[in-house]
Amino acid sequence: MKQADWILLDTETTGFAAPIYVVEVGAQRMRGWAPVGLPFRKLINQNQDIPPEAARVHGYTREILERDGESVAQVYAELRRYVGTMPIVAYNLEYDLEKVLKPEWQRLGITPMGEGGFCALRLAQRLLDPVPAGNCKLQTLRQYYRLPERGAHTALGDVETVADLFAKVLRPIAEQRGLDTWAKLKRFAEDEWYPSRIAFGKFKGRSIYDARSNPEVRKWLEWLANSSNERSASMGRWYLRQLDQVNFPPEAELFVAPAASDAPMTAAAEIVLYVHPSLQRLRDLIAGSRARLAELEAGYTSLRNQVMTLEARIFHRLRTHFEERDRLRLVVRYRQVYLDVLLAEGEEAAAKAQDAYKQAEAQAREEYEATKAAMESNHRLSAEEESELKRLWRDLVKVFHPDRYADDPEKQEAYTNLTGAINAAKDCGDLDTLRQIANDPTGYMLRQGWAALDLRDTDEVEQLQKLLNSLEAEILTVIEATDALKEGASYELCQVVEKDPEILNRVIGQQISGIAEEVEKLKIEADRLNREIAELSGDDAPVIG
Repeated sequence: MKQADWILLDTETTGFAAPIYVVEVGAQRMRGWAPVGLPFRKLINQNQDIPPEAARVHGYTREILERDGESVAQVYAELRRYVGTMPIVAYNLEYDLEKVLKPEWQRLGITPMGEGGFCALRLAQRLLDPVPAGNCKLQTLRQYYRLPERGAHTALGDVETVADLFAKVLRPIAEQRGLDTWAKLKRFAEDEWYPSRIAFGKFKGRSIYDARSNPEVRKWLEWLANSSNERSASMGRWYLRQLDQVNFPPEAELFVAPAASDAPMTAAAEIVLYVHPSLQRLRDLIAGSRARLAELEAGYTSLRNQVMTLEARIFHRLRTHFEERDRLRLVVRYRQVYLDVLLAEGEEAAAKAQDAYKQAEAQAREEYEATKAAMESNHRLSAEEESELKRLWRDLVKVFHPDRYADDPEKQEAYTNLTGAINAAKDCGDLDTLRQIANDPTGYMLRQGWAALDLRDTDEVEQLQKLLNSLEAEILTVIEATDALKEGASYELCQVVEKDPEILNRVIGQQISGIAEEVEKLKIEADRLNREIAELSGDDAPVIG
C-alpha cells in the first residue's frame, strides 16, 4: 500500500436532478495513505442556474461561477493531466463518478479518465462497523474523531477531510486487519458486506452476533435468508455465513486517539473501534464516550449561547417595530374576516370577529413577553463559566442510561425529570442548577419530590452495552444539532459581527427599513378595508383595532 499511487476526488454539483452539472472539482494525489504534491481545485462555469437548495449547501451561485469559474473544457483537460491513469477514489464513488462525472464527460464528448478505484465511504462503513458515531456522514465523522475543520461542502475541503480520515482513523484499523496492499484494500471495500447491527425489524439495533447466544435472533436471520425478496434473502444468507465463521466478528485491538487538551487523560479517551469488548473495555469505551459527549455538549452550549445573546440584542432593538407590524397584520386579517362574514351572514355574525381579534391580540402580547423572558434568561458565558460547564457536564452525562429503569415507571419518570432539568439548565447556561445536580444528584431529586436513582454503572455487559449505545446516540444528536446551528443565519451573523461589530447596526437598520415599508402597506390596506366596511354598515367608527 505504501507505494500505491491513486487519486482522491470530490465534486460539487447543481444538485441530484438530471442533468447534473459539476460546479467544482477537487482532487489530491495520494501515495499510500498520504497526500503527495499540490492538490487540484477548479470552479467550473457551465452557464447554468444553481438551484437554491444546492447553493445553500456549497455556497456557489451562477454569479460567482461566471466571475471565478473556468471553461468546462479547460478544467477537464487540466484534470486529465493531473489524474493520468491513476485509480480514482471518492467518498461516494457511485455518485461522484458514475452519476456525475461519467454522464457529464459523455455529454461533452470527453473520453473518461483515470481507472476504477474504490468507494471510501464503503471502506469506512466496513472498517468502523459498528459505527461509534452513529453514521458515516463525512462531517459527522470529522467532528466525532476531532479531525481538522476544512471547508465543509466544498470539493477540495471534503477531499482534505477524507485524507485526514484515512490517515488518523482508517489506516490504523486497516493495517491491523492485514489490509496492507492496494489490491487487498480495494477487494475489502468491494466485497459483499452488510452492517453488523440489524437496521430494521423486531431486532432493530441488535448485533447479528447476538444470534450465537439468542435463538430468537438466529431464527429471525434464518427467516430473512428465506425471504421472497432476493435482496433481503442475500443479506440473511450473508449474515448466516458470518455466524458460521470461527472468528466472527474479527478480533481487533482498540485504537485510541488523543484526548482533548483539557480533558483528564485516560487509557481510552477516544475509542474508534470495538469488537467483542470485555467488561473493562466496555468501561473504557463508556468513559471515552462520556468525555466526548461532555466536550461536544459544552461546545454546542457555548455556540448556542452566543447565537441567543445576539438574537436577544436584535429582539430588544426591533421589538416595538415587530409589535406594530404584527398588530397591523392582525387588524388586516380580522377586518377581512369581518367583511367576508358581514357579506355572507350579516352584522351580528360578523361582530364575533371582533372578539376573535382581541383574543389573538392578547395571545400575541403574551408571546412577546414570553420571548422577552426567554431572552433575558440567557447570558453569554465567560471563558471560566464555559470551562466549568464542560466539567459539570462531564460529571452529569453518567445519567444517560434510559433503559436502566424501563421496568420501574416511577424511577423512569424520575430519570426523565432529572435529564430534562440538566438539559434545560445547560441550554440556558444555568450553572447554579448544574452545580446543585452535580454535587448531590440524589438530594436534588429528593428536593423535587422525585424517586431516588442509583446512578452507579452496572457490571452487566448487556446493560453497559445499552449505556454505550445511548451515549453514542447522544453524541450523534449533539453533532447534528451543532451542524444545524452552524447552518443558520443567526450563527453566520454572529461570525460576521464578531469581526466587525458595526455590521449589526447596519443589519438592524435594514430590518427597520423593511418593517417600516411593510407597516405603511398594512396601514393602507387596513384603511381600505375599514372604508369598505363603513360603506356597507353605515358606521364610520373603526371596526377591529
